[in-house]
Amino acid sequence: MEDKNKKRNLWFFPLGTVGRDMLYQLFTNYILLFVLFTHQLTAAQLMAITIIMVASRVFDALNDPIMGNIIECTRTRWGKYKPWLLVGILTTSVVVYMAFSVRLEGWAFVVFFALMYFLYSITYTMHDISYWGMIPSLGSDGESRDQFTSRATLFAGVGSTIAGILIPMFTTGTMTIGGSAQKAYSRVALLFCILAPLFLAFTIFGAKEDRSYLNAPAPKSVSFRRIISVIFKNDQLVWVSIIFLLQQIGLNLILGGLGSTYIYFAFGYEGGLYSTFSTIGVLATAFLMVFYPAISRKIKRKTLMKYMLYLSLSFYVVMMAAGIFMGRSNLKFWVVTISYMFTNLGQYAYYLVMMISIINTVEYNEYKNGERDEAIIASLRPFLTKLSSALVVLLTSVTYLIFGVTNITNQISALERDTSLALISEAEKLSSIHEVLSGVSGVQSVGLMLVMGIVPALLMATSYYLYRKHYILDEDEYRRIVGELEKRKGEAR
Repeated sequence: MEDKNKKRNLWFFPLGTVGRDMLYQLFTNYILLFVLFTHQLTAAQLMAITIIMVASRVFDALNDPIMGNIIECTRTRWGKYKPWLLVGILTTSVVVYMAFSVRLEGWAFVVFFALMYFLYSITYTMHDISYWGMIPSLGSDGESRDQFTSRATLFAGVGSTIAGILIPMFTTGTMTIGGSAQKAYSRVALLFCILAPLFLAFTIFGAKEDRSYLNAPAPKSVSFRRIISVIFKNDQLVWVSIIFLLQQIGLNLILGGLGSTYIYFAFGYEGGLYSTFSTIGVLATAFLMVFYPAISRKIKRKTLMKYMLYLSLSFYVVMMAAGIFMGRSNLKFWVVTISYMFTNLGQYAYYLVMMISIINTVEYNEYKNGERDEAIIASLRPFLTKLSSALVVLLTSVTYLIFGVTNITNQISALERDTSLALISEAEKLSSIHEVLSGVSGVQSVGLMLVMGIVPALLMATSYYLYRKHYILDEDEYRRIVGELEKRKGEAR
């Protein structure tokens, strides 16, 4: 029966995240792009929006661990995870659709944006922590966790890739739905907000978890002091959280906005170009997601990280060299795109290692402190992911202001607005945007490329150094701890 449930879960659990990650990709990686290319912003308004995004993630510093503790306290006939999966995905869908559909301008838009962004932080947290928090209840041995983690990450990548293809293709350039970016983003958001609950239904109604935790008494209260205590009593959790945060900033910096703006500035305002760039950029990672369990049996994590660091650093250099020294051409586009693909291969290997390293601190916590605290520990991963996305926004906005990017995007957003109001035709819009982009200076495009290459490379190298120096839960130590825990349980019987 256990093998049957595992086979069932290896499909129904990862399928659930496809739609969630389509929503995440839309809101996290395209909300700033949507704002820039559909609203005319002053420097003060852009910085206000940036501060809002960062502040909401600081708010998540409280919200995510507290949500994890609330899940720990939940006791229902459906378990502690699934009720929050359902409530969270439905409310997130409503918030995301409104964020991309309500039309406001100026400071009124900034206020509305603040409300939507904070609501998104709350609602997405509900199902994100619940989803990833389920993994320890689906399998306790290291191999099972590798399988669930890598397959769920693969399916998350499928959702992100589909979104990464559809969003720019149908919101920018000649294939824009409805003729303007504003209408296109609203319709794409509606589609994703329907698909997300449908996909998560596979997990809610199909995945079978071990609910032996229901036999244990629930914690008496949601104490922020307890959350802090759980985190800081676990030294390995603290170190891997710092490492994961640095790595996530480097991983997401290009897809977080800089990549799309660079492609439009360097090669033209055509969504198909960025769809190609982003899709090929993550293509090689599909191989890693599928074969990571097999790779992890042959190559230890720290060794794999060393090889992937060398690979990524080499191609960051190639990508920057092409961006700086090659003239505008199809060859330059393909060199930049293929180089990005190989840098991303290394970055995603790090991502998988970090995911498993965080989950493995559950047993370390039980070994050292006598309690597993699964949901609280699992809540740190989404929190760190969201915090990194906020820091990506901050870096992106500062880069835009330094290189005068908003001078270009404000002209494009004015043309998009005139098209949505039927003041000009779509053909006139595209022709005018082409003229606007012809005014992009070499300093602007080269500046974007340098930030895209240097910052992720430095953060990746720092992540490797800290992981090798401070993270002790390698494969051998983890097996020893699991064996010791089994021995303790046997003696207690």
